[in-house]
Amino acid sequence: MDHAYNIFTLANGLRVVSRRTNGLVSYIGAVINAGSRDEAGDCHGLAHFVEHTIFKGTLSRRSWQISARMEVVGGELNAYTSKEETVVYTNAPSGYEERAMELLADILTASCFPKAELDREREVVVEEINSYLDSPSESVYDEFEELAYAGSCLSHNILGSPESVKKLTGEDCRGFLDRYYTPGNMVVYCSSPLPPERVERLVSRYFSCMSFPDRGHNRIVPPPMEPFDLRRDRGNHQANTIVGARVFCRQDPRRYALFLLNNYLGGPCMNSRLNRELRERRGYVYTVDSSVGLLSDSGLLIIYFGSDPSTVGKCRRIIAGELDRLAQSSLSAATFERIKRQYCGQLLVSSDNIESRSISMGKSLLYYDRINDISTTADRIMAVTAEEMRQVAELLSPDKCACLTLI
Repeated sequence: MDHAYNIFTLANGLRVVSRRTNGLVSYIGAVINAGSRDEAGDCHGLAHFVEHTIFKGTLSRRSWQISARMEVVGGELNAYTSKEETVVYTNAPSGYEERAMELLADILTASCFPKAELDREREVVVEEINSYLDSPSESVYDEFEELAYAGSCLSHNILGSPESVKKLTGEDCRGFLDRYYTPGNMVVYCSSPLPPERVERLVSRYFSCMSFPDRGHNRIVPPPMEPFDLRRDRGNHQANTIVGARVFCRQDPRRYALFLLNNYLGGPCMNSRLNRELRERRGYVYTVDSSVGLLSDSGLLIIYFGSDPSTVGKCRRIIAGELDRLAQSSLSAATFERIKRQYCGQLLVSSDNIESRSISMGKSLLYYDRINDISTTADRIMAVTAEEMRQVAELLSPDKCACLTLI
């Protein structure tokens, strides 16, 4: 059983959300409103590099002490970076919440970025970049976004390049942390059996010391996307293709219709429209899916498929036809109700992943200043009309889409 969310704000501006559970594991973390688009100048890869190196030493701990702190009790400490956010999180058996919070506060406020550790980690990140570039089914996403967001800070990939990462220094890392890892720019979340008053005391004890001033962001809205149609030959036996279009930002009320449309087109289930048409009926693709990435001021819906090079054209024509039909006419009432029920069922199943749900809780408070939980999202999905989804589909009409194929 879950109890109500408890939301409070420390005197320094740090927002906190906790949810009391009856589970045996506690999930605690911080969501920071800073990612690769916030990097200055040619410091591409800095946000991701900071995410790696905050674990490499603080004023009171060495690298091995940080990594062992949660592991010795069977827990985990990890992080990830995206275009606009960094998440640092822990999980551990319940009873170790104070250990987790103290450690998080230490690395978020007192990381010192030792040069020797940075040099070692730099090589790890460079190898990660090279490995990623060797996988066209993954790198095609970055290359598409580079073109879709051309002329903005969103166009470069999160990892950076080997050349840019090799230039990063401890001063660069500390400067990024001081600018963006600030109380008003992050949310701390906690899902655990602790009563809310106990969570408040622990967070106050370890995070009240944060006093970095909030300097804000210098984000500039990216220019409109100019549709493109490109093929890049890399000598691969498989074609990796993305068809996509720019859409609205994460605050737009049309996002629920977009989420529903995306799930219908290329969601994770075998009965998604494009999977049935391209894979099950015709055997043209190895895989096909679609995804939505909404940011603070823009967004993308992209459809990816991997196929033999000889079937790329056929697949694209089928996709264009499906998008055109969705923009021209609404789905039948029976079909529309079915896809809404399916999506809400998927949301319920996904809520069983407590770690993912806890991170989403923190992100919701960070971006919306409230908790849009599973029940809230399901209600919004069920309220979407077929006409609203059709109108969103107009944004994906073939003349507004771009395409990139890596072969």
